[in-house]
Amino acid sequence: SCIQKSQDHVTGSVTVKLYKGGVYILGRESPLSLYNAELVSMDVQGDYEPTDAGGFIKINALRLQEYCRLRQNSASGK
Repeated sequence: SCIQKSQDHVTGSVTVKLYKGGVYILGRESPLSLYNAELVSMDVQGDYEPTDAGGFIKINALRLQEYCRLRQNSASGK
């Protein structure tokens, strides 16, 4: 199945803390991780401009606005 195939390269460990019904992630590691510490800081990458985020924000705003509209219509019976 598609889901099973997507998990072929999922490996590693996660450290969690369980407290009063809550689960808190304390750490994670994987030899196949896609996380790259050099890319998480836009300053390190060097070619990021804050204005680059504008399109991303607009696209996500449309999605969230539609979600809210549908919830309101559903609640009012429209």
